[in-house]
Amino acid sequence: MNIGLILGEAFSGLRRNLSMVVSVILVTFVSLTFVGAAILMQAQVSTMRDYFQDRAQVDIYLCSDISSTDTCVDGSATDEQVAEVEAMLDADTLNPLIQDYTFESQADAYAAYVENFPEQAESLNEEWTNAVFHITLVAPDDPANAEAVVEAFSDVDGVEEVSNQMAYLQPLFSALAIATYIAVGIAALMLISAVLLIGTTIRLSAYARRREVGIMRLVGASNRAIQTPFVLEGVIASLIGSIFASGAIIAMVHFGVSGYLADRMGPVPWVGMQEAIWVVAVVIVLGVVLAWVSAGIAIRRWLRT
Repeated sequence: MNIGLILGEAFSGLRRNLSMVVSVILVTFVSLTFVGAAILMQAQVSTMRDYFQDRAQVDIYLCSDISSTDTCVDGSATDEQVAEVEAMLDADTLNPLIQDYTFESQADAYAAYVENFPEQAESLNEEWTNAVFHITLVAPDDPANAEAVVEAFSDVDGVEEVSNQMAYLQPLFSALAIATYIAVGIAALMLISAVLLIGTTIRLSAYARRREVGIMRLVGASNRAIQTPFVLEGVIASLIGSIFASGAIIAMVHFGVSGYLADRMGPVPWVGMQEAIWVVAVVIVLGVVLAWVSAGIAIRRWLRT
């Protein structure tokens, strides 16, 4: 098999069907960009879920002087009420669910508030600040554990509120998961369009060169020698689209994630270039394989007719 002749035939076919080739490149570019974005979004959701699950806590806010719930009729929680909450945390009922806990007094909570929000320090004083028990659960991803702690302290005197942080984060994870599914759906539709377009392009190219194909058959060329230039046309066009998609994915991570979100969203773990490079490898392989399969099927079916 003459490699030079086959490559020459492939590039000749690309020039003859330039408009269709450009269409294949664009459709492949868009579809594989969606595929890469969906993979990165899923990786980001998993990373953020693991990060927050390891740090998510159940917070028990004790009564302050301005608390108005039924369990805070005496103002700030007394030392006896604080000791009762701590005893419940150490009891056999809840202790197996708890990895550890820390107590933040009113003074410490007020100092932290002043440090984080100095411009609003005058709007709050120490007596108005809630003392807090910060509880880290053994299995924070198990909603039953958090619900058990919340229920245990829901009507305890001296406790104003019990907050489960994962309950607030779960809607965010759900929204991100839905966005990922939407991106996957769009990517699947675009990939189907790319496969059909590649097959159509190959059949048109083969029809335009039907005399050449007939001559090759007459001189005894094998089916593989006839099919390979057409398959390479689809692969080359798809590879160019895959490279463009890879550039878009890297730019997305570099400028959109590392350059924008990471600077504005605080110390949250974001996907980086390591994940982007892995996704780029997947995108390129996927683009080449899909083009090879769709072009190979299209030209084989055309040659049988």
